[in-house]
Amino acid sequence: MTGKTPATNPSRYSAPALEKGMAILEVLSESTHGCTMNELSARLGRSVSEIFRMVIVLEKLGYIAADTSDRYALTLRLFHLAHRHYPVRQLTECALPLLQELAVRCQQSCHLSIYRQGRLVIIAQVDSPARWSLSLKLGTEMGLGDTSSGQVLLAFCDDEERARMLQNHVPTDGELILPEEQLRRQLAKVRKTGYSVMKSRQIQGVTNVAAPVRNEHGQVIAAINVPHIARIDALHTPSADAIRPMLLDTAERISRRLGHE
Repeated sequence: MTGKTPATNPSRYSAPALEKGMAILEVLSESTHGCTMNELSARLGRSVSEIFRMVIVLEKLGYIAADTSDRYALTLRLFHLAHRHYPVRQLTECALPLLQELAVRCQQSCHLSIYRQGRLVIIAQVDSPARWSLSLKLGTEMGLGDTSSGQVLLAFCDDEERARMLQNHVPTDGELILPEEQLRRQLAKVRKTGYSVMKSRQIQGVTNVAAPVRNEHGQVIAAINVPHIARIDALHTPSADAIRPMLLDTAERISRRLGHE
């Protein structure tokens, strides 16, 4: 025995089953409507018999699920695992009490989103205390250029990071891709004002108001959005213009909790 530890040779170590399982998850993450076993086989370049057992195991573990037409799709299990990751957990723990306060003040629902691996993802959501509200499920993936939250995240990063985000973004079902010049003008306006206000490009009657959340380094790491629904009955609630300072105050307070000066 020489007492020396052999040099690690990456080519000597492989886990084919793990690689196969990860490939299945990656394909499903890029599929809006899920995939049948045959579609997975074609996308992966493997036979059905090669992937069948792994698909069944992933389903048994709760990472994927099949609908009545045997189309497989990701569940929220991966999202929940990511949600336990310390930076995300710290962000949501800092934000939730203030989001709950904001929902009461503006009588609207609100949510917090981040950009992760090509997607804009909802990581915290608070319902409005009022009877009428618009809420989004945790883990919901949103458009990037056609949403107020997405435009906030795009506006407050440097040119290189913005180009990377747009290049790697995986469009959601129904997402509107804005012309480059139109998007550029809108992002410039968001940077100038410090927030985003836009009519929803998904639902009529909703005005989205979004503001940035910064970390201790001043980097924008998340966006708070209030999907404002105007009341037309006898009950008067704050207008979209009136909730803007409330939203900006909340975003600033969350940022301070995260160490931003």
